[in-house]
Amino acid sequence: MENKLFKLGIDIGSTTVKIAVLDDDDNLLFSDYQRHFANIQQTLTDLLTQAKSSLGKIQVRPMITGSGGLTLAKHLGVEFVQEVIAVSTALTHYAPQTDVAIELGGEDAKIIYFENGNVEQRMNGICAGGTGSFIDQMASLLQTDAPGLNTYAKDYKALYPIAARCGVFAKTDIQPLINEGASKEDLSASIFQAVVNQTISGLACGKPIRGHVAFLGGPLHFLDQLREAFIRTLKLDDEHAILLDNSHLFAAIGSALNSKEENNVPMDDLIDKLSEGIKMDFEVARLEPLFDGEDDFRAFKDRHAKAEVKKGDLANYHGNVYLGIDAGSTTTKLAVVGEDGTLLYSFYSSNNGSPLATSLKALKEIYSIMPEDTHIVHSCSTGYGEALLKAALQLDDGEVETIAHYYAAAFFNPDVDCILDIGGQDMKCIRIKNGVVDSVQLNEACSSGCGSFIETFAKSLDFTVQDFAEEALFALNPIDLGTRCTVFMNSKVKQAQKEGASVADISSGLAYSVIKNALFKVIKLSDASELGKNIVVQGGTFYNDAVLRSLEKVAGVNVVRPDIAGIMGAFGCALIAKERYEENPTTTTLGIDEINNLTFDTKLTRCQGCVH
Repeated sequence: MENKLFKLGIDIGSTTVKIAVLDDDDNLLFSDYQRHFANIQQTLTDLLTQAKSSLGKIQVRPMITGSGGLTLAKHLGVEFVQEVIAVSTALTHYAPQTDVAIELGGEDAKIIYFENGNVEQRMNGICAGGTGSFIDQMASLLQTDAPGLNTYAKDYKALYPIAARCGVFAKTDIQPLINEGASKEDLSASIFQAVVNQTISGLACGKPIRGHVAFLGGPLHFLDQLREAFIRTLKLDDEHAILLDNSHLFAAIGSALNSKEENNVPMDDLIDKLSEGIKMDFEVARLEPLFDGEDDFRAFKDRHAKAEVKKGDLANYHGNVYLGIDAGSTTTKLAVVGEDGTLLYSFYSSNNGSPLATSLKALKEIYSIMPEDTHIVHSCSTGYGEALLKAALQLDDGEVETIAHYYAAAFFNPDVDCILDIGGQDMKCIRIKNGVVDSVQLNEACSSGCGSFIETFAKSLDFTVQDFAEEALFALNPIDLGTRCTVFMNSKVKQAQKEGASVADISSGLAYSVIKNALFKVIKLSDASELGKNIVVQGGTFYNDAVLRSLEKVAGVNVVRPDIAGIMGAFGCALIAKERYEENPTTTTLGIDEINNLTFDTKLTRCQGCVH
C-alpha cells in the first residue's frame, strides 16, 4: 500500500485516544482504541505506528476531533472538527435512520437529536456522573472492573435506587447496601440503571427520546448490560435500538469522513513530530515545588520520624492492659496499650459490612497471643459503631470521636490546638482551646478534599496510590487546581495534560488541592494561618507525604504526623480506658470464653416510609 492516500480520523477523548483509517470508498482499514493515562502524545504515537506497521508507508489526510484534540491539532498543524459534526457525519453515513444518539465517553455524556435536518446536542457540563469514569469508580467499590460489573449485571434480581449525579453520593448510597449484604449482581445492575436515569433525566431534561436510537461510545459499546438498561428503560424494540459495529470509534470515523483532500501528509511525518515531543504552552497556573531537593526531603522525613509511639510486644507483656476500639463507617481499628502508654497491639481492617464480626476476629487474636497473667482491665469504644460494640462486648466506656482523637493527639503534642483528620471520604477539623474541644467541623456534601479523591485519580492514570504520591514529591511545575469539585478538577487536569503536564505535576497539584479544599471549602478559613500553631494530623490520607508537605506549605507551619495516624481513634480510646480505670478499677469486658460463645445475627430491612 506504499504511498497510497487514505483518510485518517483521530479522536482525543478525556480518557482514550481512538484512530480510524478509511480508504477512498470509506471502508475501515485500520482502527484502534487505547486509554491514554494522561500521556496523549505517546498513546497517539503508538497507535499511528501500529497503523503504519499494518498498512505500510501511507499518505494520510488527517482530521482531529475530541475534547482533548484542539490544542494538539494546532501544534501538529492538522485540521480540527467539532465532535458533534464528526459523530453526525458518521451516523448519516452508516445509520441515516437515526433520530437520537446517546453517546457516553470517559467523562462526557451526550444526547444528539436529529430533527428534519437540524442537529441539537445536549452535553454534561458540570457533572461527570453517569459516564465511563463514574462506572470505573463504582466498579472499584465492588472490587471489580467495568467488564466485571457487566458480567454481574446479567444475573440481577432487584434494582436499588442509587444516585448517579455524583460519584461521592453514589458511594454513599452503595456502601450501606454492601454492608447490608446486597448482592454484587443487584448492585451492578443498579449502577447501570443509575447511569441510565442520570443520562435521561440530566441531559434530556424532559425532551422525549424516541424513534430510532443509536448507542455510541466505549461504555455503551463494550457493556451490553448497560445498553440493555437503556433499551429496557426507553422501551425500544429491535428495530428502534440501533447497535452499530465500531460504535466506540464513531467520532474518529466521522472525523476521517470530514478530512480534506488538500491536507495530505506522510504518516511518518506525523509520527516524527509526535516522537520529538510537542511542547505545549502553560495555560493552567503552576505552583511552587513541594521540596527544594533531596536534602529538603530528607530533613522533612527525619523530622516526621520523631513522632513515634513507643511499641512493645503483647506476647511478652505481663500486667494490666487497656483496650480501645474505633468502629468507623468502613474500617475497624483496635489498640491495646500497657501501663505506661506503650502500644502493644494494633489492628486496622476493612469492616467488611460488620464492625462487630471484625472486632471479634481481632479480639480472638489478642486473647490468643496475650500471656495468662496479662488482663484487659478496662475498655472503651468510639466511632459509628461505638454503642453497638459497647453493648455487644460489654465494654466499660464509650466516647465521642472528638475526645478520643484529642487524647491521642495530646499524647504526641500536649499543646495541640488543632487536629486535622482526613480519611477516605470524610474530613474533620477539631479545634482545641485551653485543653478542651472548642469546635468541630466536618465535610457534609463534598469529598474533593479526601483520600478517595486522590485514589480515584491515581487509578484513572494507572498508578497505585503509593506510586502516585511518590511522583508528586519532586514535581517541578505542580498544577494549580484551586478549590473545586472533583468533576471540575478533571477538566482542569485534562487542560494541563494537553499542555504536556507530567503525572508528577498532576499528582503534586492534587496534593495541594486536597489541602486547599480542606482549609478553604470545608473549614472555610480566609487565611491558612488561622488553622493553628500546634497542628496534629491523622487519617490515612496523611500517610501521603505529598499531602502532608502541602499542608505545611499552605499553612506555613511544621505539623506533627504520628506514625500511627491511621489508628488514632482506637489509640485515644485505649488511653481513655487507662485513665478511667484509675478512677474506677473494674471491668465488664467479655473474656475469651464469653467471646467464643457469643452469637449474633444480622437482619436486612429496607425503610418503607418513602416513595422508593
